[in-house]
Amino acid sequence: MESKTEQTFVGLFVLACAALLIGTIFAMSGAFARNTKTYHAYFPFAGWIEPGMTVRYSGGPKVGRVEKVGIDPRNVARLDITFSVQSDLPVKSDSLVKIMSTTPLGDNHLEILPGTPQAAQAPNGALLPSQAYIDLNSLLAQLNDLEPQAQHLLVTLSDRLGELKETVARVNDLLGPSNRANLSATLANTRGLLEETRPQIKSTLQNLNGGSQKLGPLLDDLRKTSAQTNQTLNNVDALIGENRPDVRQAIAELRRSLTTVTNVTGRLDQTLDVNSESIDEVLDNLRQATENLNEFTATIKNRPSSLIRSTNPPEHKPGENR
Repeated sequence: MESKTEQTFVGLFVLACAALLIGTIFAMSGAFARNTKTYHAYFPFAGWIEPGMTVRYSGGPKVGRVEKVGIDPRNVARLDITFSVQSDLPVKSDSLVKIMSTTPLGDNHLEILPGTPQAAQAPNGALLPSQAYIDLNSLLAQLNDLEPQAQHLLVTLSDRLGELKETVARVNDLLGPSNRANLSATLANTRGLLEETRPQIKSTLQNLNGGSQKLGPLLDDLRKTSAQTNQTLNNVDALIGENRPDVRQAIAELRRSLTTVTNVTGRLDQTLDVNSESIDEVLDNLRQATENLNEFTATIKNRPSSLIRSTNPPEHKPGENR
């Protein structure tokens, strides 16, 4: 009888422990959580996320679980991950969802990053922005794509190192013992030349100083001349602009004289125009009279007897008696 009672107590204890264990498992999995909100996000690569995996907030403790992972029917190139979190979690409309892992070899989980303070609270069932997950294989593929560029960069770097070595060698040759000796000799010659020409340089500087001192009075005279020129121009402007009676009278007389000369010139032109024909006849008569005088003069020179005789004497032939 006592053994059956003990067996009964043991059985009840085992059942209670099993129920407590099951309740703890369900509690830890969030099955009993009633006040939750559901969100979803799209990922081109899910990173081996499965339903029941953990959802964390900003690297903190667990705040929810993954509910569903499926292919987006509108775009088969991405996966739709649905997850639930605590209703009091401050999920904003711009909160970012990422796939992360706590350790390099640990399991992945969903990570919700806080949004901006001015963003609105995300409603239940909202779509949250996500960041694509890059796994180790994708990273290695990107590194493989960068390998040709890296090789080209190494070749270019090697060429530049060769050029740098050549430049260093040239600098070393330039700074060799012979060049240093030449440079020292050049500096010594320059120093000697400066010492030899120092008196001449000093004399030249003194002459320049003297010329500068003489230039001062010359500039003063130039300023005075400029002032006098300005004064003269001002006087001329004042004389031109002065409105005195005698100046006005002289200008009026000058205008009258110009008018008289203009009138006389006009009358003379008119007279010449009217008497142009008479003047031409007089000139013709004078020309004819001049020709007659020329003929008369020639006749007197050839036959002076024409001034005494009225007629010409007959022609005398040899052997005839008159």
